[in-house]
Amino acid sequence: MSNEKQDKQFVTEITPQSEDFSRWYIDVIKKADLMDYSPVRGCIVFRPDGYEIWEHIQQDLDRRFKETGHRNAYFPLFIPESFFEKEKEHVEGFNPELPWVTEAGGDPLEERLAIRPTSETMFGHMYSKWIQSYRDLPVLINQWANVVRWEKRTLPFLRTSEFLWQEGHTAHETHEEAMEETMRMLDVYTEFVQDFLAIPVIKGQKSPSEKFAGAKATYSIEAMMKDGRAVQAGTSHYMGTNFAEAFDIQFLSRENTQEYAHTTSWGVSTRLIGALIMVHGDDRGLALPPKVAPKQVMIIPIGPPKTRDMVVGRADELFAELKKAGVRVGIDDRADVRPGWKFNEYEMRGIPVRLEVGPRDIENGVCVLVSRITGEKKQVPLENIVAEVQAMLEQVQQEMYTRALAFREENMHVIDTLDDMKAIMEEKRGFFIAGWDGTEETERKVKEETGATIRNIPFQLDVQKDKCLVTGQPAKHTVVFARAY
Repeated sequence: MSNEKQDKQFVTEITPQSEDFSRWYIDVIKKADLMDYSPVRGCIVFRPDGYEIWEHIQQDLDRRFKETGHRNAYFPLFIPESFFEKEKEHVEGFNPELPWVTEAGGDPLEERLAIRPTSETMFGHMYSKWIQSYRDLPVLINQWANVVRWEKRTLPFLRTSEFLWQEGHTAHETHEEAMEETMRMLDVYTEFVQDFLAIPVIKGQKSPSEKFAGAKATYSIEAMMKDGRAVQAGTSHYMGTNFAEAFDIQFLSRENTQEYAHTTSWGVSTRLIGALIMVHGDDRGLALPPKVAPKQVMIIPIGPPKTRDMVVGRADELFAELKKAGVRVGIDDRADVRPGWKFNEYEMRGIPVRLEVGPRDIENGVCVLVSRITGEKKQVPLENIVAEVQAMLEQVQQEMYTRALAFREENMHVIDTLDDMKAIMEEKRGFFIAGWDGTEETERKVKEETGATIRNIPFQLDVQKDKCLVTGQPAKHTVVFARAY
């Protein structure tokens, strides 16, 4: 077998997307060492590269939250059963997924404790103690935590029994202030996902049947995966006074009357890692946007053994220079592994930029930069290496967003009827823009016959539909339907 064939064999264990997208996804996350399965059903172990992606997500979002006045706190993992009973719709929404603790130390508990599926109830209880006057408002708190929802069907990162997330919970004097907060945080998520993760999203309001249990209104950002399915990439909920009334969050108003606070909640989770992989990955493996990649650049020294010490020495200098400039850089100077194998390995791992340097390059004062996303090879002067690397990282980040947006636009289908949708689904993937009469009956019929749900009612669309795709009656909304993870 030739060296070239051996090098390419490294990625043959990855199933092509066109053959089986779900199998491709599992192959990639396993081969790239992002996770492994734990002995607990539906739970995964985040390996260092997978967890570092989450750390970068966490750090950038945390900065954005703090810039908008939010502070971090931490609330208990265990929630008394009686808390859920105070908000009927909320407990009905989560009951099928709740794991319960019934004994401790061999003794039965006086009251069952749920393992946190979300924390509205715990925040509500504490806010009722902390908020007494309008002077105590607004309360703007976020927590980074793990939550447990006992999913029947799981998929690493996208849907697991335990996952990591952040959940913001705020309390306000008025409906207007709470709605402003709800939309502000939806915008924060939109800007983050598009700018940092290079994933285009559709921003809009959830239908009543898809809103969060206990909320007055839920707003979401929806992203299209390469198999045409949707991932809900973030949600922001306006709770009105539902939880305030359930947990007695009252305050003395400016008019000296007792009023209920208006609350919000909003969150994103480690499902963003799954979305990242499914939006950008290809048959070679991962493709990670530079802003979130654990390693942004991998340096690979090349050349005959007799020049090894000289080339590795210069590569070490480039490593130090890039690291000092804040670039997340690695170097692979293994002598017993061919350069071609390394090229394929780091393409599979999604490293945004590869830097190749050999003896002739050093003589000429240059090196070669290679883009993971376009494959472009660019010879650049070593004396200007930091600026050249940073420029290519910016180019890769923008190109990844541009490509993802183009893919989404190519797979958006404007339809008139349910039959149109079913016919297109037989041959194509994607999102479907259609008119909806606003009834649950229509929504249910579409789901039963196609598996697609209303992802949201977009705030902005280039097209508006006049008639409902099922009934032919006047459309109350133009919506996006899609099958979803």
